[in-house]
Parts: sequence; structure tokens; C-alpha cells
Amino acid sequence: MEDVLDESVSEEDLRKFERRYHDSLAQGTVTYVIQFEYAWCLIRSKYPTDVKRGIFLLEDLSKGENESGKRDCIYYLAIGNAKIKEYSKALGYTKVLLQVEPGNRQVQTLKHTIEKRMEREGLKGMAIIGGAALALGSLIGFGVALARK
Repeated sequence: MEDVLDESVSEEDLRKFERRYHDSLAQGTVTYVIQFEYAWCLIRSKYPTDVKRGIFLLEDLSKGENESGKRDCIYYLAIGNAKIKEYSKALGYTKVLLQVEPGNRQVQTLKHTIEKRMEREGLKGMAIIGGAALALGSLIGFGVALARK
């Protein structure tokens, strides 16, 4: 499942769906499918600004009347938010899906993957803070030792 969070779309596919979306937008004929496919590509982009744009498009779709597509939108909103490190939002989306489909293995696995990422990021954050505190303590100790001379 971690592959889902690390998966990226090819530049060719992204351009193809972007062109299709913008052509439809210019003609005023954007359908649910066209917007979803473009958002899906953006979510899979390696660029955070693309992922954020994909999140925006999926949020728009999830508010619409297409009930059958809401599940997919919410699932990809969880992935998109996890990719930009908005883990609490991502977990919120997985919880919504699991309330409706408690036995959904795909969503359970995604939730677990997001929690692992949070833990790993948290530990990295703690390691950085700990390292900075150690460096600061060393500098203060070094300064005190120099002042005593």
C-alpha cells in the first residue's frame, strides 16, 4: 500500500488528462469523469502543488450529486492529503470510509500506512529536535568551558 502514496503519474499522462480537462472546461462540458480523471492524475503527481490542485478538484466532486463516485473521491482525498503530509485530514477521510464500509481492506491498509508515515515522520521530527538540543547543549557547554579559562 505504501506504493499508493509513492506512486507517481507519468508526465505524458498528466499532460493528456490536463489537456482534456482544460479543453472541456473551455467548452463548458466538464463531466464528472473528466474532472475525476484529471484530479486522479494530479493526486499521483510528484509535485505538491499538483497534489493540492487535485485535492481541490476532488473536494469539489465530493460535494456533488454523484453518490457512487463519492467513495472514490474520499479515498483519493485521503491519499492526496497523506502525500502532502496532512495526515490528520487523511486519517479523517479513512475514518469516514470505514464508518460506511468497516470491512474495506483497501481503506484499512491505507489507514495503517498513513499511521506508519505519521509515526516515521514524528520519529524523524523528534530525532531532529533531539539532535538540535544536543548541538545547542554542546555549544552552551563549550561556551561555559571557554568562559572559565
